[in-house]
Amino acid sequence: MTYIPSMHSETFADFIATQQARNDIQLNIVKYCLMLCDALQADYQSKYNRGSNYTFALDSSGRRYHKVFMYRDGQRDSIHAFIDKKTGDVFKPASFKAPAKGARYNVLNIQSREEMFKYADWAGSYLYIR
Repeated sequence: MTYIPSMHSETFADFIATQQARNDIQLNIVKYCLMLCDALQADYQSKYNRGSNYTFALDSSGRRYHKVFMYRDGQRDSIHAFIDKKTGDVFKPASFKAPAKGARYNVLNIQSREEMFKYADWAGSYLYIR
């Protein structure tokens, strides 16, 4: 059997050396997703102070995307946003199972993230293309 070298000449040592950076990126994406949930909750409560019947939570069980869900009175009501687990791109939902085309924000990009938090509202209007 002949060995054909791959196009990538990354060694195992290189892979291990960069693994921590990849882990840090994934943890930062989750951190910013949770911050988005908090910002959405704060926006809702500032506008509708009489009760907290809407809440926002992160679901990371998907293979490719984190999902931000809206819960109404404890029951899952709708999907608010999709966030790509590897890139941090934020998408408006096209359906319950798929995001719309075109990233709206990126949680890893400081300027994009700050703009997202500035305009984030519980109803999701910040996810529409301006």
